[in-house]
Amino acid sequence: MKEQIEAVQRMQNYIAGHLYEQITLAELARESLFSPWHSYRLFKKWTNLTPAEYIRRMRLSASALRLRDEGCRVADIAFDMGFGSVDGYQRAFYREFGCNPKEYMEHPVPLYLFTPYGVIYRQFRKDERNMEKVKNVFVQAVTKPARKVIIKRGVNADDYFPYCEEVGCDVWGLLMSIKSLEGEPVCLWLPDAYRAPGTSEYVQGVEVEVNYDGPVLEGFDVITLPEADYLMFKGEPFEEEDYCQAIEEIRDAADKYDPSTAGYEWDASNPRIQLEPIGTRGYIELLPVRQKKDGRVK
Repeated sequence: MKEQIEAVQRMQNYIAGHLYEQITLAELARESLFSPWHSYRLFKKWTNLTPAEYIRRMRLSASALRLRDEGCRVADIAFDMGFGSVDGYQRAFYREFGCNPKEYMEHPVPLYLFTPYGVIYRQFRKDERNMEKVKNVFVQAVTKPARKVIIKRGVNADDYFPYCEEVGCDVWGLLMSIKSLEGEPVCLWLPDAYRAPGTSEYVQGVEVEVNYDGPVLEGFDVITLPEADYLMFKGEPFEEEDYCQAIEEIRDAADKYDPSTAGYEWDASNPRIQLEPIGTRGYIELLPVRQKKDGRVK
């Protein structure tokens, strides 16, 4: 089973790295180290999509972000994404998102973008794995501006996996379609002051301008956060299958860190923030702090 999962993950990695190129089943098979026929079957088994369906959905979601941010011609994006005609691209876009690409470019609305989770994440998240201890944890003071956050609340969740079980993982793709201050969604552990009765501590959301007045989908809430100081804890890059251990390393480092050495103390009035675990950049969490002056809270 492990060999199959790793083969599919290699194919997923190849697709992500060559999304704007022509991708053949022979190339995917070469990455998987299986025959084309067996590679196809394994990919469908573990992702519930054929390679062609998976690539098309990734390209359509990538095209939606370009339409939102770049103002390109629909025709240019259609051909860049490997569609044979503009009409074919428009039909595919409409089937995927329920709207026309030109209309979406002119009036972007939240969309459920395709989120291609690596199969290796789902299989190995609870496994005991040996990972070389992270050698460095980088700590940096950052200030986040006053902002609004469009959030989707859970019920009892206090971390990512319980949240996905309560809310579903598709919400991340929807959040990705909303243009954010930092270029990506965030996960938050909310202090009690920002929690509605009977809702979760852990939520996912998108940070937007404090004067944001755009659409908010049904079932989502908007909270307003003040300007606040944070200590950003960032680990070294890690192998994707080792992300649980990378998270544990950062949390262990944060637990042991004394913020007073940098003139701060922990601030329980602002939410702790988690960014998506991406192996190539290292795991990142931001912990809220407040400055001290002469040994007292400023």
